[in-house]
Amino acid sequence: LGQMFRSEEMCLVQLFFQTESAHTCIHQLGLLGLAQFRDLNPGTAAFQRKFVKEVKRCEEMERILRFLEAEMARCAIPVSAVVDSGGVTCPRELLELECKIRKLEEELKEINCNHDALKRNFTELLEISSLLKTFAQSNFTPWPYHLPLSLLFECTPSTWNRVTRRRGEILPLRIGTTLQAPDTFIAGVIKQDRFPAFEKVLWRLFHENFILRHAEIQDTEQQTENTMVKKDAFVIFVQGDQVQGKIKKICDGFRASLYPCPNTLSAREQMRMSVHIRIEDLRMILRRTEEFRATVLTKAATSIQHWVNKVKKMKAIYYTLNLCNIDITQKLIVAEIWCPVSDLNSVQNALIKGSEQSGSSVSPILNRIHTQHTPPTFNRTNVFTKGFQTIVDAYGVSNYREVNPTPYTIITFPFLFAVMFGDCGHGLVLTLLAVWVIAQQKKLSCFVLVEGRFIILLMGLFSIYTGLIYNDCFSKSFSIYGSSWSVRHMFQPSGPWSNETLHSSGHLTLDPAVPRVYSGSPYMLGIDPVWNIASNKLSFLNSYKMKMSVILGVSHMLFGTTLSLVNYIHFRNFQNILLRFIPELVFMLSLFGYLIFLIVFKWCVQLRSETAPSILLMFINMMLFSYQSSDVFLYSEQKAVQTFLVLQALLMVPVMLLVKPLLIYRQRIKLRLQVGGHMGDIFAYQAIYTIEHCLGCISNTASYLRLWALSLAHAELSEVLWRMLLRGGLRCTPGLGAVLLALVLCCFALLTVAVLIVMEGLSAFLHALRLHCNKYKFVPFNQTKGTFSILYHCTDKQYIFKLHIFYLKARQFWIIKFLSHI
Repeated sequence: LGQMFRSEEMCLVQLFFQTESAHTCIHQLGLLGLAQFRDLNPGTAAFQRKFVKEVKRCEEMERILRFLEAEMARCAIPVSAVVDSGGVTCPRELLELECKIRKLEEELKEINCNHDALKRNFTELLEISSLLKTFAQSNFTPWPYHLPLSLLFECTPSTWNRVTRRRGEILPLRIGTTLQAPDTFIAGVIKQDRFPAFEKVLWRLFHENFILRHAEIQDTEQQTENTMVKKDAFVIFVQGDQVQGKIKKICDGFRASLYPCPNTLSAREQMRMSVHIRIEDLRMILRRTEEFRATVLTKAATSIQHWVNKVKKMKAIYYTLNLCNIDITQKLIVAEIWCPVSDLNSVQNALIKGSEQSGSSVSPILNRIHTQHTPPTFNRTNVFTKGFQTIVDAYGVSNYREVNPTPYTIITFPFLFAVMFGDCGHGLVLTLLAVWVIAQQKKLSCFVLVEGRFIILLMGLFSIYTGLIYNDCFSKSFSIYGSSWSVRHMFQPSGPWSNETLHSSGHLTLDPAVPRVYSGSPYMLGIDPVWNIASNKLSFLNSYKMKMSVILGVSHMLFGTTLSLVNYIHFRNFQNILLRFIPELVFMLSLFGYLIFLIVFKWCVQLRSETAPSILLMFINMMLFSYQSSDVFLYSEQKAVQTFLVLQALLMVPVMLLVKPLLIYRQRIKLRLQVGGHMGDIFAYQAIYTIEHCLGCISNTASYLRLWALSLAHAELSEVLWRMLLRGGLRCTPGLGAVLLALVLCCFALLTVAVLIVMEGLSAFLHALRLHCNKYKFVPFNQTKGTFSILYHCTDKQYIFKLHIFYLKARQFWIIKFLSHI
């Protein structure tokens, strides 16, 4: 546990190993997960490195494997979970795997191509069959065969009196109009949503020179999605080849499918039977094709995860080899790695094991070298602390050998969450959820929730604790030890109340001056349950939670400032202790430490509510040096003490702003260094730092009031949910009321989980992320449990430590992050 409080000591190690053992040695280092490779070719572009072709081959294989996985998902074929054996893949095995999956890709593409062609033919035959069936059902018979009245034809051997359709109306032609019968017709199928525009275009172009009939068909499938779509079968009676050609072009523009249709009824029936036979044959061929494709994919599904792991490992190995140097003879590889000093023997053993696996006769050489580069930060974690360390690292990692805030975050993070989420019932639900996830962690390993199972567990446990302090469980209070207040003694003869007083008054106030109304000792744990039914409950809880938020917030900031003292002592930076830590601490204690003192002092002193001074007004007057003769003070000489504290805080501002830059300037003069250029940067940085500290103390203290705001909102929502739903359900009469109560309970449980636990819990989680650390972290090359990550070398760029504006940045970061996963 002691290793958690400070990042581990790191060293730079130079490695020499033969080319033939490079794959196995790097693979063993990846399994160990304790080595971060440095880039020894920083000036070489990515496409000019030694193993860039191998990396591209691995990327191409990943593309093929993604294609196979997509095909398996499309065909609903389950992928077998393969446990990685930890073995290394040699280049020859990678070549065999590449040939295998390329062959599988070509086979699947050929199957898909044939299947798509058959599916297109099958769809066309279905449309022809539907068209012929629609003709038979609707009596779509062209002239001069027995046309029904529904087709709006009246035929004689020499004349043709017809009617036309315009905007949905049937308009007969003038009596005596004589036309020659149409000698041809066009039949086809079009999507139903395109038909109105299609009909309008035909009418605008040809007016009364055609007859259009259509009917709906529904037994056609969409080729690409295998979904049912609505289509219309249509027939257009026209006269003349020129008009027919124009209509066909319009049909092409609307993507209508045109099919040949015989003129005679017997020919159409014969064609329909022939098409039906072909449809059945194609249906059988399609089924066998899909079965064959499923067989191929099922066979590949048993090994695809193993292939993915192999390719990812080889890609990571080749990427890491690109970070190394190769001598002129191409037989020796030189690498530099950062690793913990305590794990040098483990690294050496991993290299020896990799060399033995490759059959190399020369053992790798490990040489520890001294460097001026700043080592990366490595914080060792376990299953429990990994989630909390991830939260810390999300905003930045502490400098090398600085104090690691994770051990303190394990307590402060769930506690601050629970202050906003405090409810025994909701905390119990969170705890049970975390316990279930921990019990089922192997089955749920693919879900992100598993990584934060211990965080959720502690958040639930702390929520139960704060719920006991608030005495709040689903907006109701427990009376475990009995209330310290007694209503009975307010009635006569010991008290002033009577039955008439009880019936005539809407609100009554308990008077602690009446004997035995107040026991004289507070409730043993938390808030007295009598406040749950008090009309002034909200004002009391507002005052209590607001002051508690200020106390917790200032204490948290003072604790973070104190941690900087531990770092200064460790690095023997006594200048920062005198010129940074002490002024910061004095500034905060003079203002906000005194604010906490006022809150606690007012709690301890017995004051009448009519004459008790307001702490808010008192603090504002203190900052503005505004005092009136009628002001009420908490203790004697309070005005002088407050004036001294404000002046002391103001004096710390020039100390933080000027003393350190002037001291640096004096040191440079003594050492006869060139002054100028850099001194302006130092003064500018110190000015920014001082402004951030002074304004940050104020803004961060105010931001801690969200502890009060979210706690109040959570309690009020819980009470509204109880009052609007559950209380009405409990008042239902027996019989039918039991059914209504069951429905109300279901709604209450659903809204409790969705609103009060999920939404309010997420809000409290976001606001509880108040961490502070900086610089970059140790990112080891890691190949464990079949997973890998390609890791880039962290540069030695120093990031400015902005402690006092950290919380606002953290909140914005996590809101953006959660909205992008959603």
